[in-house]
Amino acid sequence: MATVDHPQRLARSGIAADAASRGWAAALHEWTTTVDHKKIGIMYVLMSLVFLVIGGIEALLMRWQLFYPRAEVIGPNVFNQLFTMHGTTMVFFVGMPILIGIGNYMLPLMLGARDMAFPRLNAFGFWITLFGGLLVYLSFITGAAPEIGWFAYAPLTEHTFDRNAGTDFWALGLLISGIGTIGAAVNFIATILGMRAPGMTMRKIPFFAWTMLWTSFQMLLAIPPLTAALVMVLFDRQLGAHFFDVQNGGSAYLWQHLFWFFGHPEVYILILPVFGMVSEVIPVFSRKVLFGYEFMAAATMAIAFISLGVWAHHMFCVGMSRTLDLYFAAASLIVSIPTGIKFFNWLATIYGGRVSLQSPMLFCFGFLSMFLIGGLTGIMLAAAPFDFQLSDSYFVVGHFHWVLIGGTLFGTFAGIYYWYPKVTGRMLSERLAHWHFWLLYIGFILTFGPMHVSGILGMPRRIYTYDPSRDWEWWNQLTTIGALVQTPSYAIFVYNLIASLWKGKPAVDDPWDAWTLEWTTSSPPPSYNFETQPIVHSRRPLWDLKHPDDPDWQYE
Repeated sequence: MATVDHPQRLARSGIAADAASRGWAAALHEWTTTVDHKKIGIMYVLMSLVFLVIGGIEALLMRWQLFYPRAEVIGPNVFNQLFTMHGTTMVFFVGMPILIGIGNYMLPLMLGARDMAFPRLNAFGFWITLFGGLLVYLSFITGAAPEIGWFAYAPLTEHTFDRNAGTDFWALGLLISGIGTIGAAVNFIATILGMRAPGMTMRKIPFFAWTMLWTSFQMLLAIPPLTAALVMVLFDRQLGAHFFDVQNGGSAYLWQHLFWFFGHPEVYILILPVFGMVSEVIPVFSRKVLFGYEFMAAATMAIAFISLGVWAHHMFCVGMSRTLDLYFAAASLIVSIPTGIKFFNWLATIYGGRVSLQSPMLFCFGFLSMFLIGGLTGIMLAAAPFDFQLSDSYFVVGHFHWVLIGGTLFGTFAGIYYWYPKVTGRMLSERLAHWHFWLLYIGFILTFGPMHVSGILGMPRRIYTYDPSRDWEWWNQLTTIGALVQTPSYAIFVYNLIASLWKGKPAVDDPWDAWTLEWTTSSPPPSYNFETQPIVHSRRPLWDLKHPDDPDWQYE
């Protein structure tokens, strides 16, 4: 029994061929005015990659400064500007947009829909996010980039301590891009809940859609408090209000509560979609169904809810009561339970499977190993007594880079290598992909592993330089060497993306022998995705089509 109507194959037309056939000016006009979810998704990803390069250069400059004690490669003000812009860029203009971009492209295809629920809102969200990013960087051109860190603790943002316009650009840019992110969240929720193919109940949606759904709810709940806090900062700076002005009755703690109510769920906003991506890749490259789909879905919901109630574990050292310390420590530790369920389910999916170590699966293994270590150090920091000792040290820097870079970046690369043939109609070079992986993997360990040691030795984060007598030099040099090892991996990745677009091996519609709906349409998909709407009877509709003698719907 066939369980999905196979769409008609259409003539291939890659991005490059499209531009060549229409002319670059016409193609540029079409892309800048488009409401097609696929083109908007590609633009989100490209924007993120550009900001990734910028953020990476900022990180390299900081590591150069810290290579030797008492170095004076850059001035202290420039150093402060760089770590502010590096953190802001990586969180707001790399991490979230690249995941929104992949979700934009893939979700309608995976759900059997022709577009997102609100195409114009989708385009508005992209352009306003890009505008927000440009506005933040406009502060560099004016010679007054912010020096407040991506967390912008009050009262550093008050006029008393910061009279330049950089903080105003920073607050306005984040406020505007946040509006775009909220629009994207509304669109994802409406699309997932209202535009699924016939037969695709909530228990049959692809797991990536599950994670994007709960990520979107988190965005809706976490970003408005940050938006309100940014408005309050602007009121303080421009209108003489005193929300965070301690000298006039304001509260610096209020900023921390509002910021971290966004800041901690943000970790899960970045990592939950990655959980979804690897949950799509691991089964296909293990040749098994995802183990414990229902438990994985429940764990996703649990993480989304619990993560909203743990924000103040970033504030153990501000002097909260013992009761609050105990609550936030316990809540932070509880998050590890649903996260552990997911981890063991991925291992159970791999166990006994016919594992293929092609590039998407290789990056999944990288994700699993990195996220395991980052998760364990997270449990250590969730314990208030341990956090008292290492708060604001380089141990914390190593931990969150290990989770966010090790988790988000490796998982996102797995998704990009997996879906690139669907987007472009071309295969990426496996040889270059392996070079990319191993340079990134080795460089990553060299970069962020020593940070844990230098943190335990007492090195505080955000410092411009250090004295040679502190014995931090060796660990900082290892970190900088690791960053230099990582750098060519990103260049190889970008080269592979571009070169394969022109010279890559042509991809068939389903190059991985996968099972979800996006692989039933052509590579790249036509503008309307599916000529006829697919009908779904199980979580693996394409498996059912390929194996009518043993369809999944008999067992679900």
